[in-house]
Amino acid sequence: MRLDPVLVALRRVRDRMDREYAQPLDVEDLARGAHMSAGHLSREFRRAYGESPYSYLMTRRIERAMALLRRGDVSVTEACFAVGGSSLGTFSTRFRELVGMSPSAFRERVRTDPHDLPSCVVKRAQRPVRIREASAPPPA
Repeated sequence: MRLDPVLVALRRVRDRMDREYAQPLDVEDLARGAHMSAGHLSREFRRAYGESPYSYLMTRRIERAMALLRRGDVSVTEACFAVGGSSLGTFSTRFRELVGMSPSAFRERVRTDPHDLPSCVVKRAQRPVRIREASAPPPA
């Protein structure tokens, strides 16, 4: 069985974003590494994974920031820059869009949440979900 070369390239792009999320990555650079144009990469990535490469990268960064904030020993600013954010304002806006609360509110909430739950349960319950996806009515 032979794999589709475009799908293989998309998996490599996704793996690179997962690995290098804290580095400055842009679609043009990712596309160049996959030997595609930026437009083609964006279209194929959205078709395969249901979101743009930028959205995927930002979701990974927010997940990593949530893990750092959950630890409690880093500030929101430190978490922002540790995951590759270049602007605290943009990071906070995106965090609020995906998580439903500000990073500082999230950090305060995890301080007061029960700590006797297994971390896998906490991570699953707190996984970022796009607000428009969460509020979309179920398909008929």
